[in-house]
Amino acid sequence: MQRSLRPVLFPRHARLSDGARLRRRHRFYTHLLLVTLFVLVCLALPSNLHSLAGVGYSLATLLMMAELEGTIRHGGKVNPRDLPYRLLGVLCLLAQWFWYLTPLSQRQSGWPLLVLTTLFVSWSVVRLVAFLAEERSVNGRVLMGAISGYLLLGLTAGLLFTGLETIQPGSFSSLHDPEMPLFPSGPIADATPLGRVLDFSRMNYFAFVCLTTVGFGDVLPMTPPAQISTVAFSVIGPIYMAVVMGMLIGRYASGNNGRAAEREDPPDGGRLG
Repeated sequence: MQRSLRPVLFPRHARLSDGARLRRRHRFYTHLLLVTLFVLVCLALPSNLHSLAGVGYSLATLLMMAELEGTIRHGGKVNPRDLPYRLLGVLCLLAQWFWYLTPLSQRQSGWPLLVLTTLFVSWSVVRLVAFLAEERSVNGRVLMGAISGYLLLGLTAGLLFTGLETIQPGSFSSLHDPEMPLFPSGPIADATPLGRVLDFSRMNYFAFVCLTTVGFGDVLPMTPPAQISTVAFSVIGPIYMAVVMGMLIGRYASGNNGRAAEREDPPDGGRLG
């Protein structure tokens, strides 16, 4: 029974060669960067088109479910945690669309989004960093993977901040106009799906301000959960940069040192004839 299920749960990738696994990882880095950039572009569009960002979030979730698996790492060994990871991704995807399509009056729909998205993206970032740690050299594709991980953190923070505002209205306010809520309220908002009402662009802007620790101060967290979440992402951002950049710089330096040593050593081992 266990042998018959293996091809279904862990498909053909286990038989890939080292070169094929490397190319697949590098394609994944590129695709993830393109998807995160697509979400950012959608958030820069007029507000009536912000709901397109939901498609980007779903694509990112599906892409990570399909590609962040053990069989495309070095050695190609099957990771028994791949199946729970994919199941968590499916639940996260369902929670996202349940939240998008739920009227604001059903505010408790934000809780599954907060819990499942936090768990899935945290696990995904850990896996992505593990992929980057196994790269033997630094090139453009690897840098794309590092950048896409950082953008993924920011977009996830924006989604979580928006969900938090859904659950507890007034979690965030504007410094320039404290009396003006960041999100619409009233009968129209209560009868409209979230994807058409909430200002994703504003909260994603605030999320990246927190992640980069810039701190413009034009959006303020007002409630304890919002304040703690802001602090958490303000700590996560520099930690990601320190870990990933330190790792990539180390790989780049070791690669340069190895090439320099090869140039300095003569082919015959340094012996003179």
